[in-house]
Amino acid sequence: MHTYAAAGSQRWLQMTIEENPLLIQRPIHNELALGFQGKVDWLSPRAADGFREYRDSSALRLSGVDSLPTRPLSEFWPARGPVWDAIGRTTRQEPVFVEAKAHIAELASPPTRSSGRSAIRIRSALEEARRFYAPKARADWSSLFYQYANQLAHHYFLRHVNRVPSHLVFVYFLNANDVRGPSTEHEWCGALALLHTVLGLRPDLRLDGVHEVFVDVRAIAAAP
Repeated sequence: MHTYAAAGSQRWLQMTIEENPLLIQRPIHNELALGFQGKVDWLSPRAADGFREYRDSSALRLSGVDSLPTRPLSEFWPARGPVWDAIGRTTRQEPVFVEAKAHIAELASPPTRSSGRSAIRIRSALEEARRFYAPKARADWSSLFYQYANQLAHHYFLRHVNRVPSHLVFVYFLNANDVRGPSTEHEWCGALALLHTVLGLRPDLRLDGVHEVFVDVRAIAAAP
């Protein structure tokens, strides 16, 4: 018997991937335009692996990224970078990194706690990514929406610095009543519009391989 997380996005993502992956496969398939027979093979979180979540070089290896031709990760970001809620690989051999949320308050995150050289490297990486995604913005990406910003920075590092055809997918759950989450896409979109405005981002980042999908937990709970 699987031991899922107690509540929230972690629980719902584990249940979806383990028991009914089509619920997340369909919207991601459409977002990534995977074609008739295309799909994502989910590598984490899996029950067989204790629902382990991966970060840094272990996340890259799991996703099939064996080398970075332009610049190593250690030069861009210090150890203990973002932990990915899920990692997959498409039938086109493209890595997929997932961050999942079940309630709006999760979008806000505390600033980086790093100090010294690590903090300097993080701020440099965030500034480099900000110049790419939002060249006219002056927002401090190490502040209120730091988690979102550092995931975006890692995606920039893979896809645009090292030319790895990766995708960053944000999964937003609907009707997660266990954490009093939003019941409609409209609620999520309002919060995300504010986040993008604060960070100076375009409303739609799909051309840069950044995607948003919505999954209703009622379908997960109702699955046999």
